[in-house]
Amino acid sequence: MVDTRIILSGLWVATMLTYLWGDVLRIMAGHITPGRLSDEIPGTPKIWMFVATIMLVPILMVVLSLILPYPAARWTNIIVAIVVLLFNIAGLPYKGAYDNFLIGVSFIFNAMVMWYAWHWVG
Repeated sequence: MVDTRIILSGLWVATMLTYLWGDVLRIMAGHITPGRLSDEIPGTPKIWMFVATIMLVPILMVVLSLILPYPAARWTNIIVAIVVLLFNIAGLPYKGAYDNFLIGVSFIFNAMVMWYAWHWVG
């Protein structure tokens, strides 16, 4: 049986790669203008710092899932997965069907994180 920490870490890697693949496809599809977050939001140093912080969350969770002690790792995974899920729901819908599909896939990964963390017995 694979350790729950490894499963949770892997799910966060999958989540992060899903987000990044969506970003790549958005660029390739022309749904993004360089230097702008969206048509309505220009890119500013504060905006890019916010984006960097948001994208860092799954990366941090890969590490925290492995190094935090059991109760903290369990609850951190549950809480962060819920917050990330709600954050992504607030951004729907996206321009491309591919992007909405990938966000749906990330919802599945978030649900799996919550399920594995909830059922984790230290």
